[in-house]
Amino acid sequence: MIYNSIIDTIGNTPMIRLNKISKDIKGEILVKVEYFNPGNSMKDRMAIKMVEDAEKAGLLKPGGTLIEGTSGNTGMGLALAAIAKGYRCIFTMADKQSKEKIDILRAVGAEVVVCPTNVTPDDPRSYYSVAKKLNRDIPNSYYPNQYDNLSNSLAHYETTGPEIWKDTEGKITHYAAGVGTGGSMCGTAKFLKEQNPNVITVGIDTYGSVFKKYKETGIFDEKEIYPYLTEGIGEDILPKNVDFSLIDHFIKVTDKDAAVMTRRLAKEEGLFVGWSCGSAVHGALEYAKENLKEGDRMVIILPDHGTRYLGKVYNDEWMRNHGFLEDRTFSTARDIIALRSNYSLVATSKTDSVREAIGLMSSMSVSQIPVMENGDVVGSLTDNKLLARIIENPSLKDAHVADVMEASMKFVALDSTLDVLSSMVEKEKAVLVRDVQNQIHIITKHDILEAFTK
Repeated sequence: MIYNSIIDTIGNTPMIRLNKISKDIKGEILVKVEYFNPGNSMKDRMAIKMVEDAEKAGLLKPGGTLIEGTSGNTGMGLALAAIAKGYRCIFTMADKQSKEKIDILRAVGAEVVVCPTNVTPDDPRSYYSVAKKLNRDIPNSYYPNQYDNLSNSLAHYETTGPEIWKDTEGKITHYAAGVGTGGSMCGTAKFLKEQNPNVITVGIDTYGSVFKKYKETGIFDEKEIYPYLTEGIGEDILPKNVDFSLIDHFIKVTDKDAAVMTRRLAKEEGLFVGWSCGSAVHGALEYAKENLKEGDRMVIILPDHGTRYLGKVYNDEWMRNHGFLEDRTFSTARDIIALRSNYSLVATSKTDSVREAIGLMSSMSVSQIPVMENGDVVGSLTDNKLLARIIENPSLKDAHVADVMEASMKFVALDSTLDVLSSMVEKEKAVLVRDVQNQIHIITKHDILEAFTK
């Protein structure tokens, strides 16, 4: 068959049975391998759908510019569409994304703007905000916004769902996928549930993301948000493409479990897939162990290809340095605070004077402290920045802490490993963590260095 352009080869990816990894699971485990798409990921499906729907609506005109925030794969799909249709591309990416993803996008002619990871979505430096600003500033540009653009989930409703239904001859009992933008999970789930309302859907989330708790409680809990390494799943926002009514269960997966399973898929099944594929399989099998029975058939989406992660999960040194190989185990925030006895957080109040706060920091020999109000952390003080301000304006010694405080230190999870903690204190200041009694602890660079030597 001869195709008119590369984008005509999108879809109709193969379904493959897992054999070794799922040998102890009752029922059958199938994976839909999306790296057979031309851009090596399932994001090709929604990328072309968003572009073509925008063209039909008159939002994207000839010679225009596509601008999108992406973890890499959506950018690749949009870049292929741009090549075929004659558009310019500019993509914003968080700095936690692999170098391979950035290089690949530039190789297909896209411009890439790298933005900091550890900022809130509404921070002007975030890759969401930067993409929106570029869209406002550049004439004849279009911002697809994969998170809230319902063409995303519609693409999977129209293609991925029907393909799975056809490939399984309608004999699918469970569907599992990682949840990021929500498009592949929810668009596919909607189609499958329309064919058979008894199909059970399992969303795979990561620690540091808000999805699982929101599904179970209806609460958007900012305390659930903290940095994680896995790319492509989880969010600190609620995208419009995530329809929680279509997701029956959520399973959370750690960075390490995801990375280890990704390597196993390559070695044991010959599936050279991306990091979030390991998340999807690990989480789905955790669910399957307890819930699948003989005769059940689960389909798991494997979103992308392993070439995006050669410098990370497929690199032994990187895996070892992050404590993901068995010959080395990193401590966690939990381990650090477990060694503390009779601990009490040193903190100041917004209403304290700067003079009082300096006295407290001096007497306790600390260089940075959180600022509290009614039991909540609302800001922070660091000695070097405070000193610089006082030198510039000595009268600040008698001001209130509220007048000079900096942004709050960020919270991390109890099970954050030293690599996550160290990356945060390099970019930020100290970090905070809540123990099982909900007591707040501060973890400094010194604490992390000490843990590395144990």
